Amino acid sequence: MKSVFGDNRIADTLQFFCRNQVVMPGILALKLNVSERTVRNDIRQLNTELKDCAVIEGVQGKYTLHIYDSERFHKVCVRLMEADEFLNSPRNRMDYTFGRLMRSREPLLTDDLAYEMNISRTTLLNDLKKLRAEIEPYRLSILGKTSKGLVLQGWESDIRNYVIENAYGQLYEQYPLDTEITEAVSGIFLENSFDKSVQNAFEQFLTVMLDRFLTGHYIGELSPSFYNLTARPEFAIVARLIRQIEQILRTEFPIEEKLFVLLPIIGMRTPADIQDMHSIVLDDGIRPLMEKMFRQIQLEMDIKIESPEFIEEFLYHLMFMLNRLRFHVQLRNPMLDELKEKYPLAWQIAGVAAGVVHTTYGLDVTEDERGYLASYFGVFLEESGLKRNQPFQVAVVTGTGRITARLVAAQLKKVLDSSVELTLMADEKVSSQILDAYDIIFTTVELPCESSRPVIRIHEIFNEQELRHKIEKTRYWNQVDVPILDNNWFVMVGLLDESRFFILDRSESYEDAVTRMACSLAGSGQVDEGFLDRLHERERKGTMVFDHAVAIPHSVQYAGERLVLAIGVYPAPIRYHDHEIRVIFLLGLPEQISSDDSLLIRVYDEIISITQDTGLLNKITQADSFQALLRALYRWAGERA
Repeated sequence: MKSVFGDNRIADTLQFFCRNQVVMPGILALKLNVSERTVRNDIRQLNTELKDCAVIEGVQGKYTLHIYDSERFHKVCVRLMEADEFLNSPRNRMDYTFGRLMRSREPLLTDDLAYEMNISRTTLLNDLKKLRAEIEPYRLSILGKTSKGLVLQGWESDIRNYVIENAYGQLYEQYPLDTEITEAVSGIFLENSFDKSVQNAFEQFLTVMLDRFLTGHYIGELSPSFYNLTARPEFAIVARLIRQIEQILRTEFPIEEKLFVLLPIIGMRTPADIQDMHSIVLDDGIRPLMEKMFRQIQLEMDIKIESPEFIEEFLYHLMFMLNRLRFHVQLRNPMLDELKEKYPLAWQIAGVAAGVVHTTYGLDVTEDERGYLASYFGVFLEESGLKRNQPFQVAVVTGTGRITARLVAAQLKKVLDSSVELTLMADEKVSSQILDAYDIIFTTVELPCESSRPVIRIHEIFNEQELRHKIEKTRYWNQVDVPILDNNWFVMVGLLDESRFFILDRSESYEDAVTRMACSLAGSGQVDEGFLDRLHERERKGTMVFDHAVAIPHSVQYAGERLVLAIGVYPAPIRYHDHEIRVIFLLGLPEQISSDDSLLIRVYDEIISITQDTGLLNKITQADSFQALLRALYRWAGERA
């Protein structure tokens, strides 16, 4: 049996006895680089581990291993090696240390704990430093006094929360529930149609509760909000299950322990089965909270949330999320980084919703929970985009024969929806009247006539990703001045001209800069005269400065029916309250804004992408002319693939 651990002293000691009939402590001490006293202490520990399956006996300073049960001896060897592998990891050592502290009724001496884990005192102190920092947010602390030992201090409920969220696998992996208990749990959960994931979480909470309660670590009195949960129908289900467990274990559990194991149920994820979802009673305050969120999102971002299918599921998500936040049930979000990157606008909208939760209930929405909110808003944005994409009537114009037209059409069918109707045309046969009847015109040649419809110039063999981007831009055709669609990813370029670009002086405050930009737009008739006053009014309700040095002041304008965008850049950043500002994106919104306003959503998406690209943000701020701004804003569509 070969050890794979460089500092596995206990396992190495046992393996040395397996390889040698007679062992002298002095020789073994030299090989392990420890004292003979340490070797004798290790032999005593090994005999405790081996129990009656084997023994290491010493006669006249010489030690011999005697094996009585080979099968059990092998299991002990494997367990000792696995235990040492476990303790080779700092993460596992921290879990082991926390487990020893939470189960010990007396202070643990640092030297004894280090010896027990077969590590140096310095290594243990480094692990303790990390562990103290990790448990601090749970209001837990490790107190230590010279010669008196280490003590874990904190409320029992906080100890359990830490274990559930951080160390359950390591501390309770070898702590299976009795068969009678697991059968009782499975029966209750099957009867009430809970998701399997909810049952798994419940079994973890139940395991921790049983271990802690039966060893004298009672959770004690909880905050008043916990006791309100006894009125929920789910509590009656849990109480019935606990009565069965009480009969199995011949003990009684106080109401606080029942409330503890209720937490994974009232804080569960929204059920995947809609029938299971409808069987759960929705709290009265959830719908008003959702409506308040939607009003705030429209106030701050002018995005209207409307989706009957989306709203019903979202209501249940909000209820379970509030329960998790109220009762400190942590839900990890494995997609958090991907959500931030792929759905930046949804992440910003979720930030507004999180702010409403904080002002309404005084609860701080965690990043993981904000990520789940963002996933719902991301679904809304995606679904609303799908609803906007009506089937296209497409004209394909070529000047090099029918076979070339068919080649182009074959490629287009790989990109377009199957419901799109393609009509092949020769360039000499087209006219403005004919082309204006189509949604999009693809052409491989210069058209002999004008068209009011979007025209996409392509080659006979084209880049499919670039074409997808151009097709997407046709959604904004009637709102953006782009006569021929190019492959620049930024749709906002079509909203800009020289009159909408401002180089700002560092001496100008944020308020002065917004005033100058708004007055200039009003002077040229691009926004109405009252636009500036509405901007000031909106700013008083809440700042329109985003993170990452960008401000997006916006309000309704009555001078036209199109979205107005102006950009102001500071070559050097200025301070405004607690924010640094480098770019101002001033938006004048048309009076009629609905959930179907794809252009506003797209512009927001582009602005947020700029805030996340430091290099691009620098190029924009250094633009000294409108042409320089356009060059900075040119991003090939393939870069966003």
